[in-house]
Formats: sequence, structure tokens, C-alpha cells
Amino acid sequence: MTRPETTTAKTMPLLTLTAMVVGSMVGAGVFSLPRNFGQATGGLGALIAWAIAGTGMLMLAFVFQNLAVRKPELDAGVYAYAKAGFGDYLGFISAFGYWASACVGNVSYWVLIKSTLGQVLPIFGAGNTVPAVLLSTVFVWAFHFMVLRGVQEAAAINKIVTIAKVVPILFFIIVLLFYFDPGVFADNFWGGDAYSESLFTQVRSTMLVTVFVFLGIEGASVYSRYARKREDIGRATILGFLSVLAIFASVTMVSFGIIPRAELAGLQQPSMSPVFESAVGPWGAWFISIGLIVSVLGAYLAWTLMAAEVLFVAAGDDDMPRFLARVNARTVPVVAVTFTTVLIQLVLLITLFSDDAFTFTLKLCSALSLVPYLLAAAYALKLGATRETYAEIRPRDRVRELVIAGIATFYTAFMIVVAGPEFLLLSCIIYAPGTILFLVSRREQGKKFFTPWEAILFGITIVGAVIGIAGLATGLISI
Repeated sequence: MTRPETTTAKTMPLLTLTAMVVGSMVGAGVFSLPRNFGQATGGLGALIAWAIAGTGMLMLAFVFQNLAVRKPELDAGVYAYAKAGFGDYLGFISAFGYWASACVGNVSYWVLIKSTLGQVLPIFGAGNTVPAVLLSTVFVWAFHFMVLRGVQEAAAINKIVTIAKVVPILFFIIVLLFYFDPGVFADNFWGGDAYSESLFTQVRSTMLVTVFVFLGIEGASVYSRYARKREDIGRATILGFLSVLAIFASVTMVSFGIIPRAELAGLQQPSMSPVFESAVGPWGAWFISIGLIVSVLGAYLAWTLMAAEVLFVAAGDDDMPRFLARVNARTVPVVAVTFTTVLIQLVLLITLFSDDAFTFTLKLCSALSLVPYLLAAAYALKLGATRETYAEIRPRDRVRELVIAGIATFYTAFMIVVAGPEFLLLSCIIYAPGTILFLVSRREQGKKFFTPWEAILFGITIVGAVIGIAGLATGLISI
């Protein structure tokens, strides 16, 4: 079976692709930064954390840029690179993990919206009450039917929403510069009572948060088949990344100049809201809350599109069952979109049993995304080591790109270690049953299920899932 052909023209220009990247990254995470950083560290630790995250993610952005040039035939970047470099099963794991990460991340958006509404309507609580889940369900399916109207239409909406949600965040930064208190910032610089912990520990505590806010950096790569110009994919990735890095770091640092660190650590999420309110008054909370809802809805749309796109392309490449490649009259992968919506619904129901639904979904989303990122970076490293494509395309760039890929690979592997074993085990609980889709696909093609080393990897995944389930049952792992 060959990849399904669509009638969609390559019409996404650089601006639209960049908006997809920015729209994917600027979502729920930015509105939670003041509290998340306040709980972990002070100004110095925040600067170091953003320097590390910025460097690591910039290298990853360069990896996607370089791979777009060296492997132009590979669409849906994250998934395609893993398969090309490391075989069918790891390609499936990358596609399935990326898809699951997007779905879990989308749930975090609904949790944060309802938590925001819970500040004025107590029935929504922290975003995981029964009324909150019921209202979220209504909107989940409303977005589902909107996406079915067409990818190009949804992408155009995303570009408009991206502009609408970035404006209030920039307004937050600019206004707080006028209220910035150097004395408060100086007191917060060393972390206050967080300074009792080592600086390394403080910085490490922020790492999963920085991963979460940068998720979506591959947005242009995922939509490579729609790009008007191939080189626009890499340009959109870099432009989008640098834009959001400046925004995220600015939100964090200006907040340290408004409220003492101990107070930042105790704020209710979304913490940007009370920070702005403390400076400008009650209207500030409403302003940020409205901006959050617009921002999160836009990010939800972008992530739903990207998640479905990965399932669709994987099915076209025979790495998912063929029914996931079906499209409707508007060339939208209708079955893939439906699968995405169903998983979002299931995770929404799970949040009813979570003590801190937002933090749980944030960290699980980050952990699931790191494996696809690691495999993409490792593939770029493999290309450099084996010299594949370097005889034909920019041979002088090999050493530079090899260093970039090496840093990106180390960074993503380090982030997996920082995430901790509990989230790897929870990821195994998702990967193990998901492998059924891989087996169905292999059976459709009459192929052997696993190579010997893939069978070992699957066995390890099963063991991890069993340990994870046992940890949940005994309370050693909590959600």
C-alpha cells in the first residue's frame, strides 16, 4: 500500500508554517511559568534553566531544519525520521508516542481552562471536577467536528488565533516592566529559601516544565507536505523557536521582579493571572484569563491537527492499520482525528482521579514526547556518523551538523533521565497496548511481527507496563 494521495496543494507559506510552530508552543505552559519557576528556583536558576533549555531545544530545532534539507522525501518529520533511522517498531513507537503526547497535552489545556473558570465558578474546582470534565467533553467534540471541515481551514484559523493570543502575553511583559521592582528581583535572584537546595537541584526541578512549553517545535516539520517551499520548513522552525524562547524567558524573569518567590510558589494556576493582578488590579486577572482561554484553544487546535497528521501518515506508510488512512471529502484523515478525540476523552476521564491533574498531564505529556525527539536527534547523529547524504548535500557542514545532533541527542536523553522512572513506566503502560496497532498493521502486510531486537524491546516495554500498573495499584506511583 502506498501513502494516500490528497488533493491538498502545497499552499502553506512561511508565515503560516511559523504560526503553526508558535501556535503549537504557546499554549497552557506559558501561563503557568511564574508559579512553576517560583516553586523550583529564583532568578539565577531561571536564567540557567532557560539557557540550558534554550540551547538544547535550539539544537533540536537545527536538527529538524537539517533533516528537512537532507531527507526531503520524509514527511511527518518526527515519526518518519525514527523509522528511517532505527526500523519499523521504533518508528511506530515514535509515531504512537508523539500522538499520545499530543492527546495528553490537549487534556492539560482543558484542565487549565476549567481551573481558570474555577476561580469564579467553584463547581469547576481545579479543572478536574465532574462539571469541569463534562463541559470539556462538549468542547472536545465541538473541535472534533470543526477539524473535520478541513486541515487548510483549521490552519488558517490557527494563524489568526496565534496573533490573538500572543498579543496579551506581550502586553503582560511590557506592562510589568513599568512595575518591575529591582529590590524584589534582587531578593528573588538567589531563590530565597529555595537556595537551601543546590543550584543544580533547583535547575533540574524546572526541566520538565521547559520541555512542556517547547513542545510543538517540530510543528513545521510535521506539516512538511503542505509547505510551499521546502526551505520554509527549517526557517519556520527557527523563527518560531526564537520567538517563543524570548516570550517564555521574559514572562519568567519579569515575574521575579513583581512578587517575592515564596508568594509566587503559592499562587493558583494559571499563575500569570494573579501576578498581573498584583500589579495592575483586578482587571488584570480577567485580562490574562481571557488571553489564556484564547491561547489554549488555539494550541488545542494545532495539536489536534498534528496528532491526527502523524497517525494518517503512519498508516499510509503501513506502520499503522490501513483504516487510519481514510479521508473524508475534504481530505481530512477522519478516522485518525476520531482516534485522537477518543483518547483525549479517555484521559479527561482519568483526571477525575488525579490529585493534581494539570501537573500530572504536563509531566506525562513531556515524558511521552521525549522519546520521539530523542530518536529524531539520534537519526541526525547517525547520518553524520555514516556520512549519508553528505557526499551530495553540503559536505562541508558535516562536522557542524554532527556537533548539533550530538548536543540535541544528549539533551533529550538527559531530559528522559530527569523525568524520572515513574513517567517512563507510565509511558510503557501506554506503549504496550498501543503495540496492538503495530501488530495489526504487520498482519495486514503479511510481515513478521518483530525482528529479534525489536522483540526484546517489546518485552522490556511489557515489563515496564506491568511494573507501572503494580506501582499505581500499590500507591508507589500516583497521578
